[in-house]
Amino acid sequence: MNLRAGLILFVFFLLSCNAFSDREQKVYASPKGYDLTQPTRYRVRESMQEISGIVVDSNEHNILAINDEDGRVFVIDVTTTSPYPSYKFAKNGDYEDICRTDSGIFVLKSNGGLFHVHGLYTDSAYSDHYKFPKAGKREFETTYYDSARNSIVMICKNCADDKKLGITSAYSFDLATKTFDTTAIYHFDNREIAKLAGSDLRYFKPSGAAIHPIEKRLYIVASVNGLLVISDLQGHIQEAYNLKHRLFLQPEGISFAPNGDLYISNEGGYDGTASILKFTYNAR
Repeated sequence: MNLRAGLILFVFFLLSCNAFSDREQKVYASPKGYDLTQPTRYRVRESMQEISGIVVDSNEHNILAINDEDGRVFVIDVTTTSPYPSYKFAKNGDYEDICRTDSGIFVLKSNGGLFHVHGLYTDSAYSDHYKFPKAGKREFETTYYDSARNSIVMICKNCADDKKLGITSAYSFDLATKTFDTTAIYHFDNREIAKLAGSDLRYFKPSGAAIHPIEKRLYIVASVNGLLVISDLQGHIQEAYNLKHRLFLQPEGISFAPNGDLYISNEGGYDGTASILKFTYNAR
């Protein structure tokens, strides 16, 4: 073996050891009130293998869901394997999240557009479309309802003007005026998230969010980052948890029941079957 080949092997060995060490050092924990290692797992039908957003009914029996191809709201009954009723509200497109507000159901498109769904549970469902007016390259996967603001909040996944600043921006849609605020209402500091998670995170890419009904804090899943992040409602990061890929294949949706039970949906992707995971809330 010549000197150059030996040097290459030595460097490869060091890099492999460092990568192994990083994996060993990653900490998997759970937020207070939950055990993220002990879910109730619901597998979903083939039509929802690309499930991208969920909203849990108050009785925890049905789950409203969308996939990222059809302009349809699906009604999933987790207790049965029967086909899911669905209601067409718009033409096919890249739909990423769904939320329930006091004004009704809204669906988020990846370009930031919001669709207010009318006539759900009928054959004549339709929607009003509100286009996000700010220019520039932006991609959204996350929206949630903030009753205190009477607004829908959308969090960037990939916004060009965030990257150079190391932040992740959130924008609001006022439900009273049906208008967007094109100035971000808050920013997440990506370095702060990386520090709490103990990971080398360059960009924070949320895929779903919901406000905890009891704690009144924001829970955010980030599929690309493999994280569950918790903040207050003003964007101040409080906690961050690494998610095991074996259980959270591709976490794209998150919702709560009124009693605090947590639901996270996973797309199937190429390495598994789509699922909805329920984590029972044990308030202490």
